[in-house]
Amino acid sequence: QSRGPLRRKIGIFHKKMDSNLDLMELKTAYPNKFLSIEEIFGHIHRGDRIFVGTACGEPQYLVTLLVEYANAHPKAFFDVEVFQVWTLGVAPYTDRKFVRNFRHNSFFIGDSTRDPVNKGLADYTPVFLSQVPGLFSKKRVPLDAALIQTSPPDANGYMSLGVSVDITRAAVDNATTIIAQVNPQMPRVYGDTFIHMNQVDFAIFQDEPLLEYENRIMDDTAKRIGSYVARLVNDGDTIQVGYGSLPNAIAAGLSKKKDIGIHTELLTDSVVDLMRKGIVTNKRKTIDRGKTVAAFCMGKRETYQYINENPEIEFRGVEYTNNPMVIAGIKNLVAINGALQIDLTGQSTAESIGNQFYSGIGGQADFMRGATLAPGGKSILVFPSTAKNGRYSRIIPLLAEGAGVTLTRGDIHYVVTEFGVAHIHGKNIRERAMDLISVAHPKFRPRLIEKAKKLKLIYEDQAYVLGNQEDYAESLESYRTTSKGLMLKFRPVRINDESLIKDMFYALSDKSMYRRFMSARKDMPHELRQNFIATDYSKEMLILATVEKEDREELVALGQYAKCGSDRMAEVAIVVCDNYQNKGIGTELMSYLALVAGKQGLLGFTAEVLGQNLPMLHVFEKMDFDINSSLSEGTYELSMTFRKTN
Repeated sequence: QSRGPLRRKIGIFHKKMDSNLDLMELKTAYPNKFLSIEEIFGHIHRGDRIFVGTACGEPQYLVTLLVEYANAHPKAFFDVEVFQVWTLGVAPYTDRKFVRNFRHNSFFIGDSTRDPVNKGLADYTPVFLSQVPGLFSKKRVPLDAALIQTSPPDANGYMSLGVSVDITRAAVDNATTIIAQVNPQMPRVYGDTFIHMNQVDFAIFQDEPLLEYENRIMDDTAKRIGSYVARLVNDGDTIQVGYGSLPNAIAAGLSKKKDIGIHTELLTDSVVDLMRKGIVTNKRKTIDRGKTVAAFCMGKRETYQYINENPEIEFRGVEYTNNPMVIAGIKNLVAINGALQIDLTGQSTAESIGNQFYSGIGGQADFMRGATLAPGGKSILVFPSTAKNGRYSRIIPLLAEGAGVTLTRGDIHYVVTEFGVAHIHGKNIRERAMDLISVAHPKFRPRLIEKAKKLKLIYEDQAYVLGNQEDYAESLESYRTTSKGLMLKFRPVRINDESLIKDMFYALSDKSMYRRFMSARKDMPHELRQNFIATDYSKEMLILATVEKEDREELVALGQYAKCGSDRMAEVAIVVCDNYQNKGIGTELMSYLALVAGKQGLLGFTAEVLGQNLPMLHVFEKMDFDINSSLSEGTYELSMTFRKTN
């Protein structure tokens, strides 16, 4: 085997592989491939359509040579259309001085092409990413040339497309002329990535670092979002995570999960980190078991090293990875993607802000729709509640005129912000509007409530208490197990809990209703239910006790107290659903209410209890209270002080 100069500079991946041919051998074996720039680009003609490799797989040197050639030969190219799914490079072909030579057409807008697209100097083609290969194969978008980047060939002449298979595979299969930048720093990735040297028309050797993409450092907002997402992902689920500023936080939130599977469009540093830690095993996947499947990779150098010749990883074209029917066949597939904005009806955009194009449809709709069809699947939309340093709410009354609806009202199961989880799947417009308002930033909630009223999306008399009561929400969440072994979640009431409260009250027997309200009323209309959700935590507290039922929660008990003037006492009451009575819920709930009250500086509770309500009296007797009681007309009036500081 040759050990010439190429062997010594073969790069970070291939320098130890004796099967690689050196440059001299390549030129000898394939004399018609390595030609001069003039000869190579002489095969591109006026009006041609050129494809350029994706994102971190973009052949930077080759693109630079193309533009330099056009600059030196201004009449060689006219109206050459440059197609690309996403560019992380500088995209010099979008420069105004090349307006007669090149016209960029993007399937997904990046930072370097956003301004040209919105100024009309470049084009954007909105399309589901899974359908782009079909545009090439059916000649709806015929390709005259494809500029790609590959690893060096092995002893059998096979090169790998490395970090960019996505639509690059389809471009290679359908372009008339293929020009490859052979780069020793491109990893060899298994899957549908290999292309033989004989399939390439021309080649240029250039050893250069791949483009890298690094997500932002996690802040507190991202960490909170990641923790909420983790609650929705179960051991053994297969996940897809989109790009953006949140993947690292989402991965961190999954650090205690087991046997996670990966079927995704984009492979990121954070997913690779989960693989290194053994959290991703792919053992329970229903297709491609044991394999992390992706279409392309955007990450750091260390990630590229990890995926090089790693048998756990396979890259496939987006016609497979993003195919909603393939995704729908993966049990417990969880799709996690970001958005720019969502309106109160559940329409979201990830591609534009009003009529200003920002990114693109990409693969988000493919995965989210596939996840909704998958057995046990979930679609989760994640984003910080605000943009531009808190100046704008990402949750808005209605999408602006001109905004692209990336996901429809039926595509989203969950919406997650740093303020919690809104489960909007199967909800009516009023319910989902209140759910989304509940996870908006607190400073924007009053405005959203008022606008929703005017739009008739919610009750016109919807009550809402101004203040910072949501600051209590997460800190007051607690899990308790009763003496009878029932697992409960205690949490403060939220503004979107009216439906839960309605269901609970109408499940109560007449006897339970009478004991709780000391009246014979049998209804609980909206006007009264509002009193329970419009809670001012500075004056009162309302705690819900729920049990988890698959992907929903059932309200089984409710406890509340309201401060009594200035004597640091509060009137307390609880109610437990009939079919959950005698399970220890009342005791745990009362104990928790006392704990919360003590932390708020209260000294004790007062209560009025019917003499016949022996279960409630028994609950009070079990508490660590000093109790004074008096009986009047069949009703006990109780004054109960806490024996110790809570």
